[in-house]
Amino acid sequence: MDLLWSPNDIAFRDEVREFLDEKLTPELRLAGRLMTSVYSDHEASLQWQAILHERGWAAPAWPVEYGGCDWSLTQHYVFSREATLAGAPSLSPMGLRMVAHAIVAYGTQEQKDYFLPRILTGEVFFCQGYSEPEAGSDLAALSMAAVDDGDHFVCTGSKIWTTHAREANWMFALVRTSRGAKKQHGITFVLLDMTSPGVEIRPLVMTSGEEIQNQVFFDAVRVPKANVVGAVDDGWTVAKYLLEFERGGGASAPALQVMAEDVTAAASTQPGPDGGRLVDDPAFARKLADARIRTDVLEILEYRVLSALADGGHPGPASSMLKILTTELSQTFTELAMEAAGPRGRAYQPHATRPGGPVSQYEPPPDGYVSGEPWQAVAPLRYLNDRAGSIYAGSNEIQRNILAKAALGL
Repeated sequence: MDLLWSPNDIAFRDEVREFLDEKLTPELRLAGRLMTSVYSDHEASLQWQAILHERGWAAPAWPVEYGGCDWSLTQHYVFSREATLAGAPSLSPMGLRMVAHAIVAYGTQEQKDYFLPRILTGEVFFCQGYSEPEAGSDLAALSMAAVDDGDHFVCTGSKIWTTHAREANWMFALVRTSRGAKKQHGITFVLLDMTSPGVEIRPLVMTSGEEIQNQVFFDAVRVPKANVVGAVDDGWTVAKYLLEFERGGGASAPALQVMAEDVTAAASTQPGPDGGRLVDDPAFARKLADARIRTDVLEILEYRVLSALADGGHPGPASSMLKILTTELSQTFTELAMEAAGPRGRAYQPHATRPGGPVSQYEPPPDGYVSGEPWQAVAPLRYLNDRAGSIYAGSNEIQRNILAKAALGL
């Protein structure tokens, strides 16, 4: 594995940096810097997507014929890394990085012609309808019923932990169309219009106070069979394919490196237990150094996966390792940020941040007063939101089981 970028890669990196310097406005950078979870402010996200779409870079991983980029794997990695380091707000992955790939692989030509261009522009904004109150980690236990009614399925049930359901106008969902010998059989993958009669959305207030996730109820909602992706009763195949895109595809180490630098800078201005700087406190410095070292390990692992893919290989169990390392390191850095924030980090002041969803049960002070620096307001919200990182996209316990079987043969 060659860790040095080629001249072409360096030229591409410089092109990306020039673009980011020109197009990433101070307001967009601020939205990225004040994110309180993996989701950026919705309006900022769409604004940045429109800028990328104008350049042809909104969905570089798509096939070229549908608006993707003819980039090498290294170029994809470089773009993801540079955008992260520049502080760009994140784009919602539901449409661009998830369901679009399922539509390309399993959708009809009509579905491709309608949805793909509109996903690129943001006109169609998807949410994901997978989890149910009784079907989370055991997703195949889902029970939302889809009853055959001629040219439609009539869907009744509910989905939960649905990110950005109120912002979305479409949902990709797994529904139960029949029951077979195995619970994975009889599941169908559908595209559901969120403006359909019978759809009710109830926001879930997270511990951070944000309303990013929701529970969605379906009361005899009619879904045209033309909106089925893949074969009826074979949605599990589509869902497994899509999951490959949910767990990977970007550069995670750069974001963690930015977090490490932010924590270091913050700890350099805060007092430690002995009256000196917190960053010089041996206990704190040891925890920070350990997290930095593990971030370097993660970066090398990402390079190894990139190298394997470039040679036509497959990441295999390394994808589970990446998921575990990334989410647990992110949690570690949010813990260190809270320690650096000190007493001011305990103040609840989301008005000083750019959360990924509404904070409706909160009244900001009339004068907009903020106790401390903005990063001290972000710290507790990031800390609370990051607790979910080791659960979503396949819990870390499940990922360790995968590693035990695939890597250790247990």
